[in-house]
Amino acid sequence: MLIGNIQPLDPTLITWPITIYWYGAIIGTGALLGLWIAMRESERRGLNKDVFVDLVLFAVPIAILCARLYYVAFQWDHYADNPGDILKIWEGGLAIHGGLIGAIATGVVFAKVRGISFWKLADIGAPSIILGQAIGRWGNFMNQEAHGGPVTREFLEGLHLPQFIIDQMYIDGTYYHPTFLYESIWNIVGFGLLLLLRRVNLRRGELFLSYVIWYSVGRFFVEGLRTDSLMLTETLRIAQVISIVLVILAVALIVARRMTGHANKRYLDTSS
Repeated sequence: MLIGNIQPLDPTLITWPITIYWYGAIIGTGALLGLWIAMRESERRGLNKDVFVDLVLFAVPIAILCARLYYVAFQWDHYADNPGDILKIWEGGLAIHGGLIGAIATGVVFAKVRGISFWKLADIGAPSIILGQAIGRWGNFMNQEAHGGPVTREFLEGLHLPQFIIDQMYIDGTYYHPTFLYESIWNIVGFGLLLLLRRVNLRRGELFLSYVIWYSVGRFFVEGLRTDSLMLTETLRIAQVISIVLVILAVALIVARRMTGHANKRYLDTSS
């Protein structure tokens, strides 16, 4: 089959008066949409909608910083020789697990200062987080990163993908697994599942922990296809190890909080 002259999509969105990259714009769009959803839900749950605006003002920059530091730490051989590249986040390199660590830590401190249940905030924000992740993966798509191993064009066409996705997965003469898409779809399904679980009126904290389990299971399998994984050893992928730990921890927390009576309140309760 003649492939022709396939050109990658331009990663730059705007060049004047300032340069804005698709990567940042897409991640920002996911964050704003997630914030809007959380604000609407917080009012239904008896909280002032501005609570999430205040939280995001702290959580987003800290999460981005932690996501970058996490990535740089596990790629230190490169960045030690190229320190100027550390700040080039528009080229990619934001590790979601590092971002989650930063966001959760910020949420815990924020909730304590405001006198609000952290688990209530986490439950309300869980669908927003996974939707933001689903959208953010398209930033990886624009940068032609976070892809899987080599495949044939026929394989991609067999998935009935739009032409622009197939073409963007053609990198340096080879087609690759669109793992960004696999994870994005998994997260969109997870978003819908969490919206349904809201109606079940789970015990407080269990909506967020359900998100942790759902995301971690999907990430474990998708990570196994990727070629750019951060590695703990020559054979252990960090994201897969973290995913297993998070699933175990989330299940353990659900059981422990029920046994100790810390999960007696329900999602639909309006009290703090």
